[in-house]
Order: sequence, then C-alpha cells, then structure tokens
Amino acid sequence: MDILIVEDEAEIAQLIQLYLEKEGFTCHSCRDGVTALRLFQELQPDLIILDLMIPELDGLEVCAQIRQRAGSKDPYILMLTAKGEEIDRIIGLSTGADDYLVKPFSPRELVARVRALLRRTLRQGGQSRTYHTQHFTVDVDQRLAHRTLPPNDPELLDLTTLEFDLLSTFMSYPGRVWNRSQLIEKLWGSDFFGDERVVDTHIARLRKKIEPDPANPTFVKTVIGVGYKFEDAAG
Repeated sequence: MDILIVEDEAEIAQLIQLYLEKEGFTCHSCRDGVTALRLFQELQPDLIILDLMIPELDGLEVCAQIRQRAGSKDPYILMLTAKGEEIDRIIGLSTGADDYLVKPFSPRELVARVRALLRRTLRQGGQSRTYHTQHFTVDVDQRLAHRTLPPNDPELLDLTTLEFDLLSTFMSYPGRVWNRSQLIEKLWGSDFFGDERVVDTHIARLRKKIEPDPANPTFVKTVIGVGYKFEDAAG
C-alpha cells in the first residue's frame, strides 16, 4: 500500500513516515499543496495523509481537487490539523476527507486510523456480486455503478470509493433502516475514531450524484430520529 504524506513540518512528516514504514507501508512525502497534486497524479497512492495548513494550496483545496480529478485510484484522505473546532472538522469532511485527526496526536492512533481506512478496501476482496433495482445497477467486483432514469440510457456514476461503498451497502439491504453507527461499522470498521456526522456529509454527497432532486431525495431517504434507508423497486 502506497501512502502520500503532505505535511510542511519536517519533524512531524518524518515521525509519521517512520511509524508507517515500520508497519510495512511505502511512504512518499512533500511539503506543499502544488507538489501534493503532482505526486497524486504520478503515484496514484492508496491513501493521503493531508495537513490542513500547508503552503501554496491549503489542504481543503488539495482535497477538493483530488476528488474532482479522474484517476485509476480514488485515495482515502486522512486530514491533519492543529485546529480542533467543530466547524473545521465539518469543512474538512465536506470537501471529501474520509477521516480527521487533530494535532497533537498519538502515532499509534494515526496508524490505527490508516489501517481502518485501508481495511475497507481489503474487505472487498473475494466479493463478486451485482445488485439491481429499477433505476440502479452496482457491480461490486468491477466497482461500477450505473443509474437509469427513463427515457435516458444507463449512466455511469462517478462515485468516490466511499460513495460507491455506501450505495452498494444500501442496495444490498433495500428498505433497511441504518443508523449512523451501523453505517460506520459497515464502512469504516469497529475502530473508527471520527465524528459520526461524517455519515451525513457523505450521504449528502451521494445524493447530489444519484438523486434527480437532492433536496427532495427519492432513493436515499432520511428516517427522522433513526437514520437512512434506500428505496427503489426491484430491477
């Protein structure tokens, strides 16, 4: 597994790299946002550890641009920052980060979070399933999702890794109501450390890509006081 570390404080970057390489990961590092985007295109890493406050382009802009760029890999992003206010967590997650860690942090906690994110990829191994509903087809093995809204032909959905996992989870249990904790367990694993409201952020992002009217969702519906469920007739 390849990891890109984007951190302008040399001592912190070296510490992160030391601990991750001890765990068997291959690490690359840089200190500014422009270089980070170039290395992302060149290396196509599995995961990016991204500091919020870096030169040239800040972490939020780098994160947003990575999510907008097509590539052979859609990396997990773990955002680092010295800020701990709630608003910063929400902004970071809304740009497409998968998790959020506030400095100062324990290197062991960082390694645990990295493993939790990458485990989501490993858990997909060996699966070969396709789910069909009236408007959607998800091929778990090929990791392809299509939406058909008549009279149009099937449309390939441009989903991030987490958005794909979220949609396939919903489609594998149509009509089931999921609370945040259950979705976190399914997608992140039992050692998730972040804020449960990351689920709301990714639900909103998924709705923007699959709903005709995201403000009035047809497929991913909110069950007030409980969580979310997916509704679509069988294909």
